[in-house]
Amino acid sequence: MQFWKMNGAGNDFIILNNLQEGLSADCFPALARRLCERRLSIGADGLMVVERPQSGGDYRMLFYNSDGSAGEMCGNGARCICRYGYEIGLAGELQRVETTAGLVTGRRITRRQYKIELNRPTTLRLDYPVEVDGKTYPCSYVELGYPGLPHAVVPIPGLRGRPEAELFALGRKLRAHPAFPKGANVNFFDVEGPGRIWERTFERGVEGFTYACGTGTGSVAAVLTLQGAVSGRPDDGGRAGGGCGAPRLHGGTPLSDRAHQYGCKRGAHRRGTAPLSDRAAAGAVH
Repeated sequence: MQFWKMNGAGNDFIILNNLQEGLSADCFPALARRLCERRLSIGADGLMVVERPQSGGDYRMLFYNSDGSAGEMCGNGARCICRYGYEIGLAGELQRVETTAGLVTGRRITRRQYKIELNRPTTLRLDYPVEVDGKTYPCSYVELGYPGLPHAVVPIPGLRGRPEAELFALGRKLRAHPAFPKGANVNFFDVEGPGRIWERTFERGVEGFTYACGTGTGSVAAVLTLQGAVSGRPDDGGRAGGGCGAPRLHGGTPLSDRAHQYGCKRGAHRRGTAPLSDRAAAGAVH
């Protein structure tokens, strides 16, 4: 079984082309759990599967979190799969990707950079306070696309200096809070200055913090723009993975150009340099 390993802003994914593999969809949740487990397998935040289009797109993207649960869409994952789609010839520089949350348009900017237009907000509640352990947290709730990808947008003053254990405990409780029937990606943020935002995301399905979350950044930007806290123009936004990414509603944080080639057999890993532009990862699982 052939696969690619890619990452966007530190959000890493395994891509399987089911147009070639012909696997039953029933196996994808278990496959995601097995392949995404770090240290014991390839390791990733999620598994993306390329399928035949059903609604006029170039191809269809199925997304599975590392715990095997299905996700409606993934922003950084969509950017990665757009690069994949272009490099193997599934689509041109402008492409239409079908996702569970709706059609996503992607565009090639440079050899390493791709941007997408995120699904539009279908549910938006700017004032949605949530109580945890007797304390009320100001919160906004956003769903992108339909069926909507859920996000809780939570301001945390001094976020950059908050203890990791404290944030993790709060993120876990908010992620499964009864106020969010589908669960939620929890997007903590702090406005550090004009156009300067620091963000941490506790992701549903990963059940922990990830280096970046494209749909989460878009949700934070949408909330802050509607609240008048930011201009809505592309400014600098910080993320826990390092570097800066503009909190643009259309995405656009640069892809990392660090990757590896893997081959896996009976639990053993081989590492080398993939003969692809910018060393996008490729490999095989037997």
